[in-house]
Amino acid sequence: MRLALLPSFACAVLLAACATTGGPARVSDGVFVGPNGMTLYTFDRDTVASGKSACNGQCATNWPPLMAGPGQTGGGDWSVVVRDDGSRQWAYRGKPVYYWVRDAKPGDRTGDGVNNVWRLARP
Repeated sequence: MRLALLPSFACAVLLAACATTGGPARVSDGVFVGPNGMTLYTFDRDTVASGKSACNGQCATNWPPLMAGPGQTGGGDWSVVVRDDGSRQWAYRGKPVYYWVRDAKPGDRTGDGVNNVWRLARP
């Protein structure tokens, strides 16, 4: 009987893991990472649910946005905001998410706390 329940349990666990993000990122060691495995961050100067990013120009060069492709609309806690240049960026719970240019490899988290306004993006 126990072996018969194992596939159902495994499916339930996988579905729960997928529901955790429901968007373009996954969770790794308690933080969101993009499709490339690199850590994602939020910016304290972004206003929740404003529908836009406060990080443009040189800021976006240092903090590249996690871009949304054409036709991607999000769902659940994930949404898409429109940037000043008209491009589209992913947001989690209304906060746009970004990479940090100085993170060199997956697992790096060197952007956490930069200028006391950048934070790890967490579920």
